[in-house]
Amino acid sequence: MTPPPARRRRTGTDGRAPAHNLPRRGAVRRSQAITTYGVGSLIAVDHESFVVSGLDGADTHWSTDESPRIYEHRLARLLGVQYFRLPPASDEASKDGVRVRRFPVMHSCPECNELRRHRDFNPPPGKSVCGTCEVDLVPSRFVIACEAGHLDEFPYWHWIHRAAGTGTTTAGQCGGTLELRSSGRSSSLRSIVVSCTCGVPEVSMEGSFRKKALKDLGLRCRGTRPWLGTSVPADPSCGFAPRTLQRGSSAVWQPVLKSALSIPPWSNGRADPLAEHWEKLRALNGRNEIEMCLKFVFDGECPVPIDEVMALLDAERAEDPESEEAPSFDHRYRALRHKEYERLRAGNDEGARSHDEQFVCESPLSDSTELRPLGIAGPMLVKKLREVRALKAFTRLAEPDMTTEGREAALSTSKLTWLPAMEVRGEGVFLRLDHTRLDEWSRSTAVAARAERMRAAHERLMGQRAADPSLLPPSPASPRMVLLHTLAHVLINEWSLDAGYPAAALRERLYADADMAGILVYTATSDSAGSLGGLVAQGEPDSLARTIRSAVRRAEWCSSDPLCVETEASGTGGTNLAACHACVMLPETSCEHNNILLDRALLVGTPEDPEVGFFSHLLH
Repeated sequence: MTPPPARRRRTGTDGRAPAHNLPRRGAVRRSQAITTYGVGSLIAVDHESFVVSGLDGADTHWSTDESPRIYEHRLARLLGVQYFRLPPASDEASKDGVRVRRFPVMHSCPECNELRRHRDFNPPPGKSVCGTCEVDLVPSRFVIACEAGHLDEFPYWHWIHRAAGTGTTTAGQCGGTLELRSSGRSSSLRSIVVSCTCGVPEVSMEGSFRKKALKDLGLRCRGTRPWLGTSVPADPSCGFAPRTLQRGSSAVWQPVLKSALSIPPWSNGRADPLAEHWEKLRALNGRNEIEMCLKFVFDGECPVPIDEVMALLDAERAEDPESEEAPSFDHRYRALRHKEYERLRAGNDEGARSHDEQFVCESPLSDSTELRPLGIAGPMLVKKLREVRALKAFTRLAEPDMTTEGREAALSTSKLTWLPAMEVRGEGVFLRLDHTRLDEWSRSTAVAARAERMRAAHERLMGQRAADPSLLPPSPASPRMVLLHTLAHVLINEWSLDAGYPAAALRERLYADADMAGILVYTATSDSAGSLGGLVAQGEPDSLARTIRSAVRRAEWCSSDPLCVETEASGTGGTNLAACHACVMLPETSCEHNNILLDRALLVGTPEDPEVGFFSHLLH
């Protein structure tokens, strides 16, 4: 990671700016630049703190060798871009990379206790030390943010001067110097004391985290976006009240990630040369116009035959949601999932495909009849898959699935033709539940009541965290979805014990609505626990049957029982029922829904009502 260059740079002897050779400020893994330390996030490097810069100009200063383009047409069309780029994987010889900016700017000196802007300490170039005491400066532990994604410095001056009746006046006009120290009496906020040399009484940071603490001071969000640079004007129209957060809090930054599997006809890479021209091609009428356009664009022969281009355009239209003139983003994303589900059911045999095919899905060679008594239908062995995960935006204070698209913070000041993304190549096992048995089970009054409790709790939680609850989508909680979600978790836990995979190396992908009832469990990492065929072997019917029986028996008991299975609500806001870290919860990287909407009882039943469990017949 590198800080942005100065506004003025020396020029070479030929008058051109020299190549960047910016100081390095640490390193993160490529995948973390999407999931943990993406644009707008805060990152601590040694004793310094930075915010990851926006993507304005990144298409130019990211080296094409270190940050290649990748293509996934279905996801690119959904997100309105032409292609994706991997975050730069640089080495010691690299002159650029992911750029960062110092934030927060307010620092304190542990020796003289002064609290001021970083540059006011007069540190030597390239260092973060007090120019007087020569000790490392400490970045402010506190920042403020709002639900619109804005980020700002904590208003220390207003906080200490509020008792003097000057809380809404211009900061710093008293002429004093702020100081920050710890009384050492405890580790609570009461022991962190802020004072000013102007003589106002010192105050502690106690109460600064109250939801209305800053609003009571008369402060509103200034709309600042430090990740986009100081030259970007603030958003004065922001009407949200800011809230105090710790700099390292997970609420400061949460990514909005969207992903798609590469499936035919897009999975062989042949359509990649057309990535920047689809918008033109969609606007044309008829085969002849498209053929003429391709000849002009490629100055002669198009690398993709016209018959394939027409087939690809037809495949595009087939993914459009039905019965909607202007489908929402959520509807289009669900349509993308539906096509994946259809392809996973249909398969894609390896023998008839080229070496470049990125999706190979086949039926098991052995008989699957032994899975029918378990309620499992149509297992498929996904021997080869590619998933692309793109960083669409990010949120602050609210989880991505509990906010609307209008409250997502942008990655740049201008519209981009690309987004940062990562790709995962691996393998997996796909299975479906028997629709007849599933529908019959779902109609049970006890089953529906448990799912309704989770749905009501989830919608209540979303409403509490949303700025406008009326714009929120309905909760996905249903008996079918909760059952599939919990089953995916127990399968991942079982395979982590039986097949040697770390649970964090496996990931779920759920297909759950009125027309879908499937689970894809696949390798989510390309490291030493990646694709070597071990997971596919677990999808053979005899092995899969043993795994399901073992997983269900293991889920029957939890070390926290009877509290776990008899609880009326668990998890964040009561969005789980019989689920805890001792039984079905997974590492965050493995779960699509942040470990909510889980209920072990819908798998195995309860002591009072065993029939509420879909697999309870396996326990008798």
